[in-house]
Amino acid sequence: MGIGKTKFDVLENLLRKPARKRRHIHYFVGAHRPGKNAIDQPPKDIFDVSTNKEISKIITERLRARNVSFFANQSIADHISDEERRQLLQEVTQKVRDLLRGLIIDIDNDPNARNTAHRMARTYLDEAMRGRYHKAPRVVEFPNARQLDEIYTVGPIGVHSTCSHHLVPVLGSVWIGVVPSARGLIGLSKFNRITDWIMSRPHIQEEAVIMLADYLEKKLEPKGLAIMMRAKHLCMSWRGVKDANTSMTSQVMRGDFLTDVDLERRFIDTIRTQDF
Repeated sequence: MGIGKTKFDVLENLLRKPARKRRHIHYFVGAHRPGKNAIDQPPKDIFDVSTNKEISKIITERLRARNVSFFANQSIADHISDEERRQLLQEVTQKVRDLLRGLIIDIDNDPNARNTAHRMARTYLDEAMRGRYHKAPRVVEFPNARQLDEIYTVGPIGVHSTCSHHLVPVLGSVWIGVVPSARGLIGLSKFNRITDWIMSRPHIQEEAVIMLADYLEKKLEPKGLAIMMRAKHLCMSWRGVKDANTSMTSQVMRGDFLTDVDLERRFIDTIRTQDF
């Protein structure tokens, strides 16, 4: 310890050493440290160590190299890892902080806005847009042992989507009608999971119902498929014209529903009993 030095002297000298030689840096997304500006700096692990590139740029370059498009309503989950998604969350959090500061919001001292950036980043990546960054739900098929070929309907299934123009919520319901084929059947809850996965992305409603129909048609290969979607768009009710009473209804008919008018009528009549 040295002549004449107590353990308190040693501790005092240690605390006087340059911070870079003694500190352990932990990046807490959304945390607040009064008097510290370390949180203003992007965490080191949002960069690739070898290239010093942000993780979003690395993923973007990978998608382009693979000739994979990444429109707002498309899933890129098959091209990113869980670890990259974690790093992306940190990067987006940092950039949302910059957005809030650009809006002249004191995120350092306002207790209600202090963790807003992290909440927003997590909301978009893991909830509102989870269909882009998380893989499709696993679908288990069951044999159509009785060779059922009568229409069945599922609904209303809740829709929690996002307007691709303004990134505000689109809320509504979907009704699905199926005339099964010999290929097989899927569990009832899978219609909800698939709908949530497709809809949890930025969309325009006209394309959203088509994407859902395409996916279900590929999975089920049904004789007939009908989808009806009704939703309210906050880009109309919360901003713009601010009309809270307007909703939009879209429908897609495939297979037997296109040629059998009676079948289409039965679908419409049935979903009217399901709160359509």
